Amino acid sequence: MKPNKSNLSTLKQICQLIPPHIVNKLAKKHGIKTRKFSSWSHVVSLLYTQLSHALSLNDVCDGLHYHSSSLFQIRGATAPKRNTFSNANRTRNAAMAEDLFWEVLKSLQSQLPSFGLDKQNSNFPQRFKRAVYAVDSTTIQLVAHCLNWAKHRRRKAAAKCHMQLNLQTFLPSYAIVKEANTHDSTEAKEMCATIKDGEIVVFDKAYVDFKHLFHLDARGVNWVTRSKDNMTYDIIEERPSKGDIISDQLIKLNGVNTEKHYPKVLRLVTTNVEVDGKMKTLKFLSNNLQWAPSSIASIYQSRWGIEVFFKQLKQNLKLADFLGHNKNAIQWQVWTALLTYVLLRFLAFRSQWPHSFSRITTLIRGVLWSYFDLSSLLKTCGTASDPPKIKAVPDQAYLPNFDKAFYGTACV
Repeated sequence: MKPNKSNLSTLKQICQLIPPHIVNKLAKKHGIKTRKFSSWSHVVSLLYTQLSHALSLNDVCDGLHYHSSSLFQIRGATAPKRNTFSNANRTRNAAMAEDLFWEVLKSLQSQLPSFGLDKQNSNFPQRFKRAVYAVDSTTIQLVAHCLNWAKHRRRKAAAKCHMQLNLQTFLPSYAIVKEANTHDSTEAKEMCATIKDGEIVVFDKAYVDFKHLFHLDARGVNWVTRSKDNMTYDIIEERPSKGDIISDQLIKLNGVNTEKHYPKVLRLVTTNVEVDGKMKTLKFLSNNLQWAPSSIASIYQSRWGIEVFFKQLKQNLKLADFLGHNKNAIQWQVWTALLTYVLLRFLAFRSQWPHSFSRITTLIRGVLWSYFDLSSLLKTCGTASDPPKIKAVPDQAYLPNFDKAFYGTACV
């Protein structure tokens, strides 16, 4: 089976998912003024960087110049010079890239309201009707000796991407990209600000701040996390447990500061959980006193989906090598990586892509400037034509004048 041909390059079909005029509107909003290298050309160049896995500024600029005619068909985009591209990453406000990501995601979800509901995250507990969000962060290693703004430790520099991921759609709901010199709990309040009454949020021990957790409880938000090893408490009630559940307890904190910050009763569930093929005993903390203990354990296990999300980003998109060293350039590249992820996920969802995310990235990379219909290409990938039918009697071979030449020779 062969994919259908198209009059549009693969890169153009991907870029067309971005609504027209939205880039120019955001450029005006953020005061970005351009002459030759437009804001749209800047966005297309960064998308090409992610999709092609370009190694450097020269790699990006040369690749776009070699295909300048095909590039110009993408709403008049032009190839940049090396210094022009570097200057745009350094000086143009990266808040535009952030707004562009959320605008495009909103547009894609309006086109297909079911976008993301493809059960990609098999660990998600399907019995929960309310939205479940995972909050976590990933560290992006940078070059220490030339990045004073991102000094993380003595000889290290890093940026952090704090993410609120909707575990039902496996799509970002809120994100912060900044330097990595603050603790995760410092960002917890902002990361959970958009979560509504009755919804569920799950995070690891790094985000445990009892003052903030009590604030979430007052807002009607259900939360699940891991308990800290040094947490002191009094047991109020022992509930029956069975199977992998070791204990199900109602507790009250008795620490000097923790009791003051969280005076209400909490739920502490101790259970055996399979981690990397081995059984491990873990303790989960929650403010919900009605759920079954197995539900609390399964909610926290679904949090590991955000680790898969970060793994997909780092392994398949360009988040290890950066085209610039200043904060603005780093943020442009991180937000464009998130934008590329959402665009590829939308293509996979629309075409009912049955394979992994890494496979669609490698497929797109190989046909970036080819003229295939993208939907047809994704639907035919990994399929093969039917094998030839087996015949009981082989076809008689026919060679012109063979009989005449054979019998004539025999007669002689």
